[in-house]
Amino acid sequence: MCLGIPMRITAVDGFIAHCEAKGVQRDVNLFMLQDEPLQVDDYVMVHIGYAIQKISHQDAQTAWELYDQVLAGET
Repeated sequence: MCLGIPMRITAVDGFIAHCEAKGVQRDVNLFMLQDEPLQVDDYVMVHIGYAIQKISHQDAQTAWELYDQVLAGET
């Protein structure tokens, strides 16, 4: 099973985005989304260091709510 993590872009430098989620910051490769216009405050789904999909703020929030429920042991 693969897990994508929604992250907010805080800066873009070529094919590298500086992203943040829940206080964690990572550099994310944008190569797979090179035809997608991405900018600061956009949300992307990140898998093994690569942005694989641009998502809405609402989709990112929903994903984090689900992840939080799983981590809390809720069903």
